[in-house]
Amino acid sequence: MARFHPLPVAAVDRLTDDSVALTFAVPPALREEYRHAPGQHLALRRTVDGTEVRRTYSICSPAPDPDDEGPRTLRVGVRLVDGGAFSTYALKEIAVGDELEVMTPAGRFTLEPAPGLYAAIVGGSGITPLLSIVSTLLAREPRAGFCLIRSDRTSASTMFLEEVADLKDRFLERFQLVTVLSREEQQAGLPTGRLDEDRLSGLLPALLPVDEVAGWFLCGPFGLVQSAERALRGLRVPRTRIHEEIFHVEAAAAVTSSAPVPAHSAVTARLDGRGGTWPVRDGESLLETVLRNRPDAPYACKGGVCGTCRAFLVSGEVRMDRNFALEPEETDAGYVLACQSHPVTEKVELDFDR
Repeated sequence: MARFHPLPVAAVDRLTDDSVALTFAVPPALREEYRHAPGQHLALRRTVDGTEVRRTYSICSPAPDPDDEGPRTLRVGVRLVDGGAFSTYALKEIAVGDELEVMTPAGRFTLEPAPGLYAAIVGGSGITPLLSIVSTLLAREPRAGFCLIRSDRTSASTMFLEEVADLKDRFLERFQLVTVLSREEQQAGLPTGRLDEDRLSGLLPALLPVDEVAGWFLCGPFGLVQSAERALRGLRVPRTRIHEEIFHVEAAAAVTSSAPVPAHSAVTARLDGRGGTWPVRDGESLLETVLRNRPDAPYACKGGVCGTCRAFLVSGEVRMDRNFALEPEETDAGYVLACQSHPVTEKVELDFDR
């Protein structure tokens, strides 16, 4: 089960005018708990005016070697969101020595090092999990190569510019970097403009042998990820080779089911080895019902994006308002997002431990 622990802030590094990197020191007693796979994320929480605020940020530091004791530090990137309660706090208030409540790592947007050619299409802060994925892969697996296609507005707004350049210097023969700026002309490289489906459909075959890529990693805003997926499917890339993580979802992207909701329903949930059954209040998601009775239920974003609240549907039927976290293979296997699920049958049973 994911758990929160207070971790001290060891460094605050300004990346751009609107983004910072936070580094947390992990004490020896907690290093095994914070062992992470490349590409996983952390949830950070704080209380504002009596209300708990949680936000999820990808780990950008390399994953620890399997034989190591676990990470001594963890680094995440935070970009300012207009009106964002946590991102504003991170950019303006957090200082070295502060303690933050940090959840143990979660997420399935990962790549365990293995031989082969891999590629990613990322936008903006979508670079953060790929830093961990690429640096871990190339350091551990000498028979692996990676092509990173990143899109940013301008060079000044590009997060982790130096870190990516360092990867290029260290793995010159195995790391291909392609940068596209949507609002600034470059002296060399690709023309200015957005990476839409049409552009990607022509660009990708010119950059690398698309059918030989073992795994594609798409990360960033909803529009970019969807355009990239459509381009790849148009190039006959199997769905099983495409992995997605969405950072920003437009309101119009949410699709709500019209399935009827029973007048009286109850959810039975198993969590950390203990179970319970509780009535679902009108309009509540199943996660909200469980949280009223089990405050330790796992969640981070409550927006159907991070996947922290994934649970196995043991029995009953639910509708999900939206899903931007689970792969089709996971939903086919019976997993749902508790934060987006509402009961369709009078009895629903969830297992958070599977």
